[in-house]
Order: sequence, then structure tokens, then C-alpha cells
Amino acid sequence: MLDILEHLFVQKALVAGVAISAVCAFLGVFLVMRRYSLFGDAVSHVAFGGVAVGLLTGAWPIWTAFVAAVLGGIGLERLRRVSSIPGDAAVAILLVAGLGVGVLAASATGGFGVDLYSFLFGNILLTSTVDVGVIAIVSAGVGATLFAARRQLLYVTFNEEQARVAGIAVERLGYLFIVLTSVTVIMSIRLVGILLVSALIVLPSITGIMTGASFARTVLIAVISGVSSVVAGILVSAHYDLAPSGAIALVGVAILVGAIVARAVSGRRTA
Repeated sequence: MLDILEHLFVQKALVAGVAISAVCAFLGVFLVMRRYSLFGDAVSHVAFGGVAVGLLTGAWPIWTAFVAAVLGGIGLERLRRVSSIPGDAAVAILLVAGLGVGVLAASATGGFGVDLYSFLFGNILLTSTVDVGVIAIVSAGVGATLFAARRQLLYVTFNEEQARVAGIAVERLGYLFIVLTSVTVIMSIRLVGILLVSALIVLPSITGIMTGASFARTVLIAVISGVSSVVAGILVSAHYDLAPSGAIALVGVAILVGAIVARAVSGRRTA
């Protein structure tokens, strides 16, 4: 199987996949800890609406998807703050709204064409050299920003009111986090598509949270889990000519199940 590493398209896919999966895992830890596990999924569905609108109007779908994702995320944050709607319910509203806009725009263009399917399911094996460069630069920027703001984000995650009293600009930090999430989701669409973005964000994060004894260890395990699932998924899909997104998602599930089993066995031994 390792002989496929000689192919340039596999090499480019691995570089892009490692960069995206590492950032998704880092970001996902904060999302899961804030009980916003489906926020990335909701943003991806709003991005789907943006993609469909872009294809309908002739605009570049990536830009319309990004604008839709940012506006949807900001709208969700405002809805959560000014109403009594719980966070998970607000996420569900955003998800349904994005999906509804996407379906209507897709039907207006004559249905789900090849371009829209490519965004829905992704294909990292078709990543160009330019895409790899952009993904690497943007991933580095998002990762560096998350690392720099990690203490404030943790503070807000555990106690938002106390963070506000301590002088942290909670709302500004929340909007920054929304932009970072939107950028990460848009990049992830290229890898696993809109329908499986949660596989990169949620699965490694849960694995890290289950097995990590500290925040640093949690992030490290999440990143290792995410990168491993992407690398294994790409190699399996390239070797057996399968869909990369499905292979990556299933490897991520297998890693999480393995972590659950290992934890259960360890718990029995120490009981």
C-alpha cells in the first residue's frame, strides 16, 4: 500500500489533510467542551447554502460559502445572547436554515449538479498545488491564533460570566472564534465535504477529551487522532479506489471506539 506514496496527488492530499485535520482537532476540543459539538456541522450546512447560492448567481462558491458561514455563525451567537433559546436548539435552527437555503438554491439551478456534489462529499485526492499552499498557510494562521487565545477561550468555555468580570472581551472573542470556525469548516469541505465535516471536528476531540488528563494532553491526543484518521483514510481510499471522505470518517470512528474500549478495559483493571 505504501507504494502509492510515490504519486504526487497522494502526497499533496496528505500534506493538505494533515494541516486541516490538526486544526480541526484543536478547534474541536473547544467546541465539544462548550457543548457546541454540532456547531461545525451547522456552519457547514450554512456553507452549503452559500455554495448553492454562489453556483446560482455565478459567484465563486468558496467566497459565498465563507460569507454565509460567518454571517450564520454571528447570527447564532446573537440569537443565543438575546434570547432564552438553548445553545443546542440555536445550532439546530442554524443547521435547518442553511440546509433549506441550499436545497432551494440547488433546485433553482436545476438540481444537484457535479459541482455541488463535489462540495457535499469532497475529494482531497483532487487537491491542486495551489490548494495545498493555501490550506497550509490558512491552517497555520488559524492554529497560531487558537494557540495565542487558548487561555482566554478556556476561561470563557468554563465560566463565561467570570471571564467577563475578569476583563476578557467575551463577545469579541466569541466573534473571533466564529470566524476561525468558519474558515476551518470551509477548508474541511475540500477534504471530507459538507456532510462529514463533523468527522474531523468532533471525533478526534471526543477521543482527546476521553483520554487526556490535561488540556495540553487532550489537544495532543485529539490532533494525533485526527491526523491518523486522515492519513489512514487517504491511503486506504487511494489504494482501493474508495471515497476519501467515507474512509476518513470510518477510521475516525474506529479510533474513537478503540479509545472507548481501552478506557473500559483500563477501568476494569483498576477497579
